[in-house]
Amino acid sequence: MTIANYTVTGMTCGGCASSVRKAVDGLDGVTAIDVDPGTGRLTITSTAPLAESAVIGVVSDAGYAAAPLR
Repeated sequence: MTIANYTVTGMTCGGCASSVRKAVDGLDGVTAIDVDPGTGRLTITSTAPLAESAVIGVVSDAGYAAAPLR
């Protein structure tokens, strides 16, 4: 199991968080997603590490910007 954290900019409400959650849920291996629009934090739990570019890509396609937290 792998946990990855990202900062997502552009989210302002629960609807935004839902859009991000739906986009990330489409990635293979994702087992849990936590999105907090107040802090802009996205936490993804997956069965194996996800490519950062894949996460950033699906979040971007949903209309937001993501960057990994280190």
